[in-house]
Amino acid sequence: MNKRILVIEDQEDNRCILRDLLTSAGFELIEAVTGEEGVAKAQTDRPDLILMDIQLPGLDGYEATRRIKAIPVLRTIPVIAVTSFALSGDDVKAYEAGCEAYVTKPFRPRELLAKVREYLSSGAR
Repeated sequence: MNKRILVIEDQEDNRCILRDLLTSAGFELIEAVTGEEGVAKAQTDRPDLILMDIQLPGLDGYEATRRIKAIPVLRTIPVIAVTSFALSGDDVKAYEAGCEAYVTKPFRPRELLAKVREYLSSGAR
């Protein structure tokens, strides 16, 4: 069975890049455009991994991650922050919110794919 990845990203071009990269690697994709939608889809679809943009309209990625991690059945799903926030301390804020990893945009597709595979194969669930 294919691993399912929830991509929470408000920019269509970024979703398109991630969609092409992840589907070509054999992953099933679930997409959300807002933090609220992402939290809802995490609950209904129970993905194997979440790629979380931080700059989202309304509920930002930090808060969306906190809400997902506050739900017991979702707590073990790895969340990787994928963000253009690259200021000093932003990675710390992402880890404090509950993200397991932090990737800055623009990312190298091969590196992101390696990180996704690392978290999916670690059997942390």
